[in-house]
Amino acid sequence: MTAFLPYGRQTIDEADIAAVVDVLRGDWLTTGPAIEEFEADFAAATDAAHAVACANGTAALHLAALALGLGPDDSVVVPAVTFLATANAPRYVGAEVVFADVDPKTGLMTPDTLAAALERTNGTVRAVFPVHLAGQCADIDALGEMAAAAGALMVEDACHAIGGQDQAGRRVGSCKIGAMATFSLHPVKTITAGEGGVVTTNDDGIATKLRLLRNHGIVRSDFRVPVEALDSAGHPNSWYYEMSEPGFNYRLSDIHAALGRSQLSKLGEFVARRTALVERYDRLLESLAPAIRPSSRVPGRPGWHLYVALVDFPMLGLDRAAVMAALRARGIGSQVHYLPLHRQPYYRKRYGALDLPGADAWYDRALSLPLFPAMADEDVDRVVAALETVVSGR
Repeated sequence: MTAFLPYGRQTIDEADIAAVVDVLRGDWLTTGPAIEEFEADFAAATDAAHAVACANGTAALHLAALALGLGPDDSVVVPAVTFLATANAPRYVGAEVVFADVDPKTGLMTPDTLAAALERTNGTVRAVFPVHLAGQCADIDALGEMAAAAGALMVEDACHAIGGQDQAGRRVGSCKIGAMATFSLHPVKTITAGEGGVVTTNDDGIATKLRLLRNHGIVRSDFRVPVEALDSAGHPNSWYYEMSEPGFNYRLSDIHAALGRSQLSKLGEFVARRTALVERYDRLLESLAPAIRPSSRVPGRPGWHLYVALVDFPMLGLDRAAVMAALRARGIGSQVHYLPLHRQPYYRKRYGALDLPGADAWYDRALSLPLFPAMADEDVDRVVAALETVVSGR
């Protein structure tokens, strides 16, 4: 029986298992040495000064919003096509969200759509959160320049794009333009820690703030109440700590960090294999155009997370649910990334009906096909053959 092909899945080998077992046999399951080792390797892989590990990609975005000091008097521009967390993180701290439209062929925020979003604000924009959708990089040079002109900082949601490079050849997460970049280590992402997230930055103060906030706001030095903190000889009491401000339990465990570090050692291999699979899809789907075609490409070297095909469902005479059901009947999974956030009930109620035609056009056609490193070339052939059958109506 032919194995079912999900749209994405983790790739785990014996080295990953051994790395986790080593931690389980050691003294530290959390807040131990595996965290700093993973963070050092992640910073090196992204060419950033700091990498701060945390519980998941949503926590990474929340910590970034907190580190910027965002609050109820602020607004954050977020592309309408992204996962909920990109917009929810500013809301967690009370900031308002301004949705930017996207290029209907790439799903990415563009300078033009950012400019239109900025025109809809009242001048309180404090941050811009571009998303590197599917692994392709938004134009961070232009977006960063526009954000700076508006008095805003930029945080890159790079949860889809680890291992990629932007239009200027910089590593995703290097933060040469923006203040921070955030990553997810969920199982369907390019590398996984089971669950986990990372924030990269080149700002020492921001890194310190991120580490403080991921651990309840606890400090064990520079005490404000020395009479409580120090013994009679002036040494810190071993049990004593202070909370400088409320934080969160967003720590990553050593178990997760060990898996993440092992996976990180294979990042180049994973990105290369994903790239080869994407190129094969692109080549084979040419025969199905214009009904089905790849999403458009932008300059740079993507760290592909998703393979999104744009499908003209009316041309096929089928709706998306029917196409997905037909693929599933042939043992092939698919997904949709994403329902535009301005159409979600919470945001529609808060901000009213918005006219974002690029995001709506992307959503109307987007279909994510299987993409993960363990796929064989023949798996891509099988997916395209199934689509050919759907298109021909056989």
